[in-house]
Amino acid sequence: MHKSLNLGITIIAAPIGLGLIQLSQFLLTPFSMKMVSRNTLNKKQNSLWKAYGIIVSIFYFPIGLILAIVTLCQIVGLFFTIVGIPVAVVLAKSLGTYFNPVNKVCVPVK
Repeated sequence: MHKSLNLGITIIAAPIGLGLIQLSQFLLTPFSMKMVSRNTLNKKQNSLWKAYGIIVSIFYFPIGLILAIVTLCQIVGLFFTIVGIPVAVVLAKSLGTYFNPVNKVCVPVK
């Protein structure tokens, strides 16, 4: 979370940092929370912040693709052991956030 906090403080990488902070909250309680996009919550967003988030997500795409592929390999490897299956399920639920953390929010399942 330390790197996520640093990304949240900088203005340039703030959308990524805020999304990774939400991911860390999800990873603390993965079975009672889920990751959703802010657009599905129907909350009003600043149009400049939304446009800036789109620009940052375009630049983050190659990094997110690599992280998603690495996480997918971890998921496949974890499914080979019985103990690793719950961890693989949690990583599978958060795979979309690894790919693109911009404008993601951790919300309760209810």
